Amino acid sequence: MKRFYAVSLVVTLAVALTGLGCATKKFVRESVSPVQQRVDDLEKANKQQDASLAELEKGVSRADERAQTADSRAGAAAREAARANEQAAAGIKDAAGARSLAEQGINRAGQVEKGLGTLGERVESLDNYRLVTSETVQFKLGQASLTDEARQKLDALASRVSGMKRYTIEVQGYTDSTGSPETNLRLSQRRAEAVVRHLTLEGKVPLFRVQTIGYGEASPAADNKTREGREQNRRVEVRLFEAGS
Repeated sequence: MKRFYAVSLVVTLAVALTGLGCATKKFVRESVSPVQQRVDDLEKANKQQDASLAELEKGVSRADERAQTADSRAGAAAREAARANEQAAAGIKDAAGARSLAEQGINRAGQVEKGLGTLGERVESLDNYRLVTSETVQFKLGQASLTDEARQKLDALASRVSGMKRYTIEVQGYTDSTGSPETNLRLSQRRAEAVVRHLTLEGKVPLFRVQTIGYGEASPAADNKTREGREQNRRVEVRLFEAGS
């Protein structure tokens, strides 16, 4: 813009001088050349200034980019820190839960240990029981009904334990080898139940003091090959135990 005004001024002066007839071509050249040189110098300075401004703008742009990168990294770091805090909080919660479970486990272990101690005392107490007497009642072939002789034996046993405080009675039922093992097992259980029913109903023996089981044809008392042996095997064995001091 400055160059345009300067050139216009020179041309105007030249025209004016020419019009007046007071200037020559040499004079015009000598007058215009210094002005042209200054204009060129100004243009060169403007270009240098423009280049400097361009470099400055590039520097500012790079600085902005670095600032944006730094902001982005700062944001990522903040998010990572928040995530780490969340994970730490979750870890603390899990640790608290684990500690609670551990405490519950310790309490249960203590209860189990206490229960084992009580069970051990009971087992030790059972080990102190001694056999006082035993009775064997016989049954007819294939039957679970008590004979009169069997009732008399059971009544005598019930009368004996009426004055006792610490005792237990074992009732074990058996059969001979006649019939299938499954049938014999059921029959032996029915015979044992018949004995228990008489002891508790007729003899007034508390049920919790009686233990019963049926063994079927297992553990024969005599040889099943003979008639006499099979008669002996159709039985219920009753054992009375009393706790020692």
